[in-house]
Amino acid sequence: MRALITERLSRPPNAGSPAPAGLREAAVLVPLLDRPDGMTVLLLERTKHLTHHPGQVSLPGGGIEAADAGALEAALRETEEEIGIARRDVIVAGELEPIVTGTGFHITPFVGYVPVDAKLTLDRYEVERTFEVPLDLVVRERCYERRTRRFQGADVAYYQLSHNEHVIWGATARILLNLGKRLGLEDDR
Repeated sequence: MRALITERLSRPPNAGSPAPAGLREAAVLVPLLDRPDGMTVLLLERTKHLTHHPGQVSLPGGGIEAADAGALEAALRETEEEIGIARRDVIVAGELEPIVTGTGFHITPFVGYVPVDAKLTLDRYEVERTFEVPLDLVVRERCYERRTRRFQGADVAYYQLSHNEHVIWGATARILLNLGKRLGLEDDR
């Protein structure tokens, strides 16, 4: 699987367009762990007191700051700050298409391999806990339910995946499904 991921992500994403005006630039990392029994994705559960997306499942990342050299540096910095994986320990496999959220963010996702034996140091202000989900599960659209909810006066469709006690939806689900598309796994229904 690692060879497939590296090969498919070596090509730049199709989108590459600048963020629309008025959106906040952000970047995330899709951290992959190459376990003997299969590749997994490391996900976070955000603390419930945060302003943006409290209690939700997310990927490590956040806003791009002026001191960041770009989106990749922001994703790696945020990963180090939130879960303690040093930038030098992430092997970046590639970049995914940016997504725009209904909450005003333009997110550039990156995919990277992290050491399976990495000692995580959680920023307890932002991160309640971490957990892993099999990559094979989160990148396949057939594993998700299609849902609709009312947001700012309109019905918004989204994907939702329940795994154990966790619910993956919103931007995180879209990013993981985009990874499946890039890997050529989304049509496996």
